[in-house]
Amino acid sequence: MTSTETQHCLLRIKSHYPTLSDKEKKIADYIIEKPQNIVHGTINQVADDIGIADSTVFRFCKRIGFKGYQAMKIVLASEIVAPMQDIHEKIQENDDEKSIIEKVFHSNIKTLEDTLKVIDEHNFKSAVEAILQARKIEFFGSGGSNIIAQDAYHKLIRTGVPVFVQSDTHMQLMSASQMTNEDVAVLISHTGTTKDILDILEITKENGVKTIGITSFAKSPLSERVDTPLYTLSEETDFRSEALASRIAQLCVIDAIYVNVLMARKELGKESIKKVRNAISTKRI
Repeated sequence: MTSTETQHCLLRIKSHYPTLSDKEKKIADYIIEKPQNIVHGTINQVADDIGIADSTVFRFCKRIGFKGYQAMKIVLASEIVAPMQDIHEKIQENDDEKSIIEKVFHSNIKTLEDTLKVIDEHNFKSAVEAILQARKIEFFGSGGSNIIAQDAYHKLIRTGVPVFVQSDTHMQLMSASQMTNEDVAVLISHTGTTKDILDILEITKENGVKTIGITSFAKSPLSERVDTPLYTLSEETDFRSEALASRIAQLCVIDAIYVNVLMARKELGKESIKKVRNAISTKRI
């Protein structure tokens, strides 16, 4: 079994779910609701239970990244034997402040743990190398994702690499039009379907710009078209959407990129941080 196939089955299903067909969603729902039936049943039994062909179940297994039904069953079985603690507890009306704090923190912890399981080491390394070699790096995001882009700028500027960010969508498009094949565009979108971001992607691709995407969905238009996709995972709760939870994982991915870039730049990185600290020290009393 490859390292990719050791990733959690249920996490993969969640990552692919928005792009699944109706039949595939039927299989996905069945696996989520009745994982024991998968582990203890044959592909024929499961197909009969769902009311579809064996081949459809087999294709579903391939779709989410397994070699076949047996490979998926082995990974799913390990999740059932040693299940992850369910920390996405529903917030109740009678919960006090402390209970709500704990549930929110636990939810964020699970988001980070889930994302760590699906981060592709090769893609992450490629993203860091591209940033280190770029003439300039620009971060793009709309709405809440622009806040992540601004945070990325705030971090990466400390390393001394030439990094940029724009808030206005028109300015983003203008800036993207001036990028070249020596540059890197980092596009951030939880769904990977935001039109403004896809428009920017189109422009950067036309200019030969190297592209990195940070998104939660493996089969989104953004993740399928960028050179290097990086994935985050999060779950929706009663009081928070997936997009709100995913920002925690996105920030952490950016943090990891920042530390890797800083480490790779060695003395140049240390000197850059020193300059930043000296500059902002004048703002303190």
